[in-house]
Amino acid sequence: MEYMVKLENIHKSFGDNHILKGVDLDIKKGEVVVILGPSGSGKTTLLRTINFLDAADEGSVTVNDFKVDAKKHNKSQVIELRRKTAMVFQNYNLFANKTILENVMEGLVTVKKFKKSDAEEMSKNILNKVGLSERYDFYPAQLSGGQQQRAGIARALILDPDVILFDEPTSALDPELVGEVLNTIKNVAQTGITMIVVTHEIAFAKEVATRVIFMEGGKVVEQGPPEEILVNPKEPRTQQFLSRITNTNQKDE
Repeated sequence: MEYMVKLENIHKSFGDNHILKGVDLDIKKGEVVVILGPSGSGKTTLLRTINFLDAADEGSVTVNDFKVDAKKHNKSQVIELRRKTAMVFQNYNLFANKTILENVMEGLVTVKKFKKSDAEEMSKNILNKVGLSERYDFYPAQLSGGQQQRAGIARALILDPDVILFDEPTSALDPELVGEVLNTIKNVAQTGITMIVVTHEIAFAKEVATRVIFMEGGKVVEQGPPEEILVNPKEPRTQQFLSRITNTNQKDE
């Protein structure tokens, strides 16, 4: 079985706060894994340990057969690991002083050393795919939150990563803009790229995920296919969390 991502015994603390408590996780090539859990459960921290945005205190991370030890690693190993991953942040993280086209081109030109003309052509193709063909020369401030997030997705895709990490990609959006971003992520999922998505969007998880993971207190409580975890969870804590989220969503509607 070919694993694209393998996490072994991941521990992470911030001061006295022990956030991740020995997480083990294997993710196969092409899987779309959705991670659910209450605030403070360690979901985002786990995502950030995969590309060493927050280095774990203990354990190891393997992406596409490249393994990095949390306790014994060097800068070049971290750079190599990050080349295999791309991250889409909840607050877009676009350069405010660059156009959307320049934002997407940036990684190709600075990291991969592409010629500017080639980078521009490739970036336009990717922006077309996320529905931003008429926005090349717009700056982030001129776009809606949904458009900015789709630009963020384009920027992740352009680097041709082995795995894309999504950190609550719709949490900063107005409710009416959530759908356009989720549709873009669905389209990305259909390309077969490995994806790990931290989100509270249950309907999206049902439709797109190949596996759902529920975290609580820095540990994986339960995991399995969406029809199992979201419809008939075994663990009482998962049941409680899902019923609370479902009730909240119904009230919002």
